[in-house]
Amino acid sequence: MIGGKARALGLASDLLEAFGGLRDLARAEVHELASVPGIGPARAARVRAGLALGRKLAGETRPDRLPIRGSRDVFHLVHQELRDLEQEVFEILLLDARNRLLRRERISVGTATGSLVHPREVFRPAIRHSAVSLVMLHNHPSGDPSPSPEDRDVTRRIAAAGEILGIRVLDHIVVGEGRYTSFADEGLLPGGL
Repeated sequence: MIGGKARALGLASDLLEAFGGLRDLARAEVHELASVPGIGPARAARVRAGLALGRKLAGETRPDRLPIRGSRDVFHLVHQELRDLEQEVFEILLLDARNRLLRRERISVGTATGSLVHPREVFRPAIRHSAVSLVMLHNHPSGDPSPSPEDRDVTRRIAAAGEILGIRVLDHIVVGEGRYTSFADEGLLPGGL
């Protein structure tokens, strides 16, 4: 048993060295992992699965559903998962009347420079889960969270649709590398958390 643990630690160390750290290791494909001596396809698949579980655990919400009080709470909730993605993803956080998280929904996956979002896709899960309000968020794979003109346009359109439906859009947060931009904090979206 002790020999197996030592061997596993040695292989983990070899993987970290081969990929330069956990973040690059987490981005590696199964065939890249399998190319490290001593890993092979089966271990590589287990490593990928373990990293995916670790990422989910890091972003898992607490069962007591603490309220989302501001943009920093949202950033801490999603940053670890979104910061390393190579494609833009657009997600929403559905909130109850006390700003407690009901659900997190991925609405679209785009390219390295954009994602398409339509109000009907945003509000379909909000209506289905009886959300009172929502927070939009997406990542910028470039690491720069500065909102693009398209980000501003989609925010205006979705906020306007929310007014009609009676579901408040509290914020739109753009996640970059270690930092974020909040439309509400910047005064680009009235209201806020």
